[in-house]
Amino acid sequence: MSTLVIVIQIILAGMFSLSSFMKLKRTPSMVQHWNEYRYPMWFLTLMGLGELAGVVVLLAGFRFPALLPYVGLFFVALMLGAIHAHLFRAKHRPVMAVNAAAMLALSVVMIAATW
Repeated sequence: MSTLVIVIQIILAGMFSLSSFMKLKRTPSMVQHWNEYRYPMWFLTLMGLGELAGVVVLLAGFRFPALLPYVGLFFVALMLGAIHAHLFRAKHRPVMAVNAAAMLALSVVMIAATW
């Protein structure tokens, strides 16, 4: 496995762990954004659990690299949804979607490097 893939795994694991924690703890900023997206609160929990499951599979990818393209596809789907939520549902300024776009890009690079 290449150093690039390992670095991407670490970055994605850190970012999605933080995001999952914020969703599952229902931090005030996350609840505020979720209300702006106009999604139900149970969906916040579901997304937090989904991100956490993705992190577990991402970490398992250190032992089983064949899992990485699949978790990458999962993260791509999540980040496309996040970008849509920011830009179209909440009508945030584009800068609010930069983190999601960066995680999307890293996921695509990981898929390309491991498929």
